[in-house]
Amino acid sequence: MRKIIVKLLVFLAFAQGNSQILDPVKWTTKIEKKSETNYILTFNGVIEKEWHMYSQFTPDGGPLAMEVIFTNQKGNFNLIGKAKEGKTTTAYNDVFEVNETFFVKNAQIQQEISLTNPKIKTIEVALNYQVCKQSCINLEKKFSFVIPSVAKTEIVPIQTDTIENEVITSKAEKITKEITKESKEIEVPSKSESQKGLWSIFLIAFLSGFAALLTPCVFPMIPMTVSFFTKQSKTRAKGIENAIIYGISIIAIYVILGLVVTWIFGADALNALSTNVWFNIIFFLLLIVFAISFLGAFEIMLPNSWANKVDSQADRGGIIGILFMALALAIVSFSCTGPIVGTLLVEAASKGGIAPIIGMFGFSLALALPFMLFAMFPGWLQSLPKSGGWLNTVKVVLGFLELALAFKFLSNADLVLQLHLLEREVFLVIWIAIFGTLAFYLFGKITLPHDSPMAHISVGRLSFGLVVLSFTIYMIPGLWGAPLKLINAFPPPMEYSESPFGFGSSGNISSTTILPDGAKLGPHQIVVFDDYDKGLKYAKTVKKPIMLDFTGFACVNCRKMENNVWSDERVLSILKNDIVLISLYVDDKRELPKSEQFISKTTGSEIETIGDKWTDFMITKYKTNTQPLYVLTDLKGNSLNETTPTISYTSVDEYESWLKTGIAKFKK
Repeated sequence: MRKIIVKLLVFLAFAQGNSQILDPVKWTTKIEKKSETNYILTFNGVIEKEWHMYSQFTPDGGPLAMEVIFTNQKGNFNLIGKAKEGKTTTAYNDVFEVNETFFVKNAQIQQEISLTNPKIKTIEVALNYQVCKQSCINLEKKFSFVIPSVAKTEIVPIQTDTIENEVITSKAEKITKEITKESKEIEVPSKSESQKGLWSIFLIAFLSGFAALLTPCVFPMIPMTVSFFTKQSKTRAKGIENAIIYGISIIAIYVILGLVVTWIFGADALNALSTNVWFNIIFFLLLIVFAISFLGAFEIMLPNSWANKVDSQADRGGIIGILFMALALAIVSFSCTGPIVGTLLVEAASKGGIAPIIGMFGFSLALALPFMLFAMFPGWLQSLPKSGGWLNTVKVVLGFLELALAFKFLSNADLVLQLHLLEREVFLVIWIAIFGTLAFYLFGKITLPHDSPMAHISVGRLSFGLVVLSFTIYMIPGLWGAPLKLINAFPPPMEYSESPFGFGSSGNISSTTILPDGAKLGPHQIVVFDDYDKGLKYAKTVKKPIMLDFTGFACVNCRKMENNVWSDERVLSILKNDIVLISLYVDDKRELPKSEQFISKTTGSEIETIGDKWTDFMITKYKTNTQPLYVLTDLKGNSLNETTPTISYTSVDEYESWLKTGIAKFKK
């Protein structure tokens, strides 16, 4: 646990020099009496601009989720459910490949408790959480709620220490604000990221709507429906008006479907559901059924009686009749559009919030536009290609895509359970088989039940087949450790594989090479130590400078530095050959042996875990609590870069220059 509490601010307030102990969240608390035994505890946090704090509900495998720990609960009180949270933002994290949930600007946590010990005077609580901007900070704050002695509801502000410390905290806040104003913004996950995610859902849904148009259930209905409006309407203007109403009705039907899904499950629950093992397994099976249907084994159809009843209402005329015509289209075309709509809703649900509504709007807009446009410009109908076997080809292609996507959901479940049944290599083999078979289908080497006989393949089909074949070949090197950046978000991560460095290879390290004591292969096969003493001993043996890497398992920007900066050939060569890398994980929750636990002289915190130890080392030695943090030192622990002793999230050029400057000084 990270023990960075108010006494740390004493150090901050009176330390000399460029101290950089950051504390971007300011907390206030209150306690409210709900009944004779029940109370509601509320934590309100104000988060500094451009920072964000992770929620309790950020899934495993991602950034560090918040923990609410009641330290004196046993025998004194019971918790009523899980702590509730105020407004949060959900966005996809392409580094950890999870949908992270976080607070921006403000955070509120509420927990109801029921007293079992009438003599208890205080409720002791600790909040453990991670805050990130250009760097990440792991913090723990302790609170003591005084139970009101009066019968009426009473709000009691809670102090985290003495009145003297309040003055110190005020000073510290001023210093912290001055420091954070000087920080250069690198990454700001905020509402703009959430909006970007919604735009991507809209775009995918819009393209899916156009794909649905090119299926045998929908495409032939375009000229039929447009002809109906133009012939039945007394004037061309009236025909256009009816077609527009028809299009709007299509949009309304699908948007209402998105609203119903959001209303039933709840906007926040959708995202939580998307990380659930059973959710992923069920939708894997559902998408397999959709795929088999598209491939021609059977058709998913709504009862004919529904279509007949709706069709009879369409004869009523007027706006009501047009609305029922749109509903009839949705029902009749369900065998083609149903799997697409179902897949969209599943994908949108994984984003949470109003994504299902946005997805259905994008899908229905693409579906409705042709009906409206062709009614306005009937001459365009002549340019439409004739219905034929190509429509079934579109349907089959969608079936293969559904099949490939299904295994992404199964992979999610496997990752959560850590079963290692669908590791990276197995996943890629399945995708290579799926897309390879699709390529053979497009080249006419394979036919399916509803395909029409063809003497030759069109140029368009040949071209698309070549694209699919190229993609299939592109994935093959992934079996030997290629990163496959084009599809990086789909297969399991590199370390979740039979051989993290590829079949029959350990990169630049021979499989027979014995690593130094305490070392392992880290990112990009760099030899790395996670114990300072063992790393220092090795550095003295090989007479190389040390690079301390203060990092975290759940540090987003640490992974980005490793993926984007360390992977550059100029930097990677230095990290492999010219320094000894020691990575110290500040969120390592393994307990230290009792004999090694201590009270920090700097912060007054209890140092109980390995992560606590490295956090205290970082704060004591380098006057900061942020990750990533990199320090180049000599064999006595002295910083080699005088003007810039430490460096954090930065560019390749700046990082390379910083490394070369320190190494040059070491060699003098």
